[in-house]
Amino acid sequence: MTSAMLLLWIALGIVVQLALWLGIVFWRHWQSYQVLQDQVDGKNPTSQTENLQTEAASEGWKGFRAFKVIQKTLEDESGAICSFYLRPEDGQSLPLFKPGQFLTFKLAVPTQSGTEEEIIRCYSLSDSPGHDAYRVSIKRVPTPDGTPHPPGRSSNYFHDYVQVGTSLAVRAPSGHFYIDHDNSPVVLIGGGIGITPMLSMLNWIVAHQPEREVWLFYGVRNNSEVILKSHLQALSDRHPNFKLRICFSAPQPGDLIKRDFHHRGRIDVALLRTELPLKPYNFYICGPTPMMESLVDALEDWGVPDTRIHFEAFGPASIKRKSSIESKVSEEGSAPVMVTFSKSNKQFTWDGKSSSLLEFAEGNGVTVESGCRAGGCGSCETRIQSGEVRFSHSPDFDSEPGNCLLCVCIPVTDVVLEA
Repeated sequence: MTSAMLLLWIALGIVVQLALWLGIVFWRHWQSYQVLQDQVDGKNPTSQTENLQTEAASEGWKGFRAFKVIQKTLEDESGAICSFYLRPEDGQSLPLFKPGQFLTFKLAVPTQSGTEEEIIRCYSLSDSPGHDAYRVSIKRVPTPDGTPHPPGRSSNYFHDYVQVGTSLAVRAPSGHFYIDHDNSPVVLIGGGIGITPMLSMLNWIVAHQPEREVWLFYGVRNNSEVILKSHLQALSDRHPNFKLRICFSAPQPGDLIKRDFHHRGRIDVALLRTELPLKPYNFYICGPTPMMESLVDALEDWGVPDTRIHFEAFGPASIKRKSSIESKVSEEGSAPVMVTFSKSNKQFTWDGKSSSLLEFAEGNGVTVESGCRAGGCGSCETRIQSGEVRFSHSPDFDSEPGNCLLCVCIPVTDVVLEA
């Protein structure tokens, strides 16, 4: 073999190796691109096990089931937040749920006259699925300062009357607010007691998707209101893909930045833009209505797609989104729609500004029992005597034929409601 021939074979070998290397690099890049594209398109690249878990989460039980309180734990320094651990009295296993969903309770609350009144209320599950008990964490709601409003009836009932051994009537987990099981980066934002569904989502992510990037922005007034702080800090220390940001809006003199909290002030988009790298995050928000109204609008203005903004307001209908208002205005015709509440003997012209018939009724002085305000508990179920309504989204509660859930409905024609 001549020197020229040897050099030719060496050059050919280098070209072949280079071509193989470029092919491998291109294939890996293409696979990464496909995964990202699937996430953008809403496809779920999860494993078969996760899909089965999602399907199992939709299975529950019909009606109310008796649960016993097996543990009651104060969670904050001020004693305002208490966790209740619940186990079914029939001894049967607990179905899985979707992280972020809530439980519906039927409570017999004492009245001032010495009798009991049945009310229905919903509380978010505050731990991930897969345990032998459900956990809800409930904040005692006091009488608002400077107002005649009474304290929260259900929250004070839980704190004052519900003890270890108490039996409670519970409906299966439900709700449309839950974490997606894909691997896209996620931002959880919890204000005050709105942290509870975020804890469920966060605990599930670090247990089942530790490689997933997750941020938690947790806003309270000061250190006395933080719950499960040691748990959150431990997760942050153990999981490098979890970024914890605690924000105090009114820190106490003893609260030290970098030791007790990370940022002074409320959670807003300016903070998110400063902290977050530029990525296609999914945002999950739960907290006081003013916080969510400002954040949802600001995220839309920032350019976050509507499909990537998720929130729990008990219910979502109470948050007025720019996109929904604009679409509602475009859909409305010129003919007025009359809404009649037959029991109350009141009739009003639908204003087109209310996000639901429940909000419209309350705004016009018509009293309607309500709970979740999201179509999950059935408290506002009302008979339609005539006319037609439209659901804003598919409710979790199955109402009787001819009835509607006022919290997730708006009128399509003149309608008469038995309320």
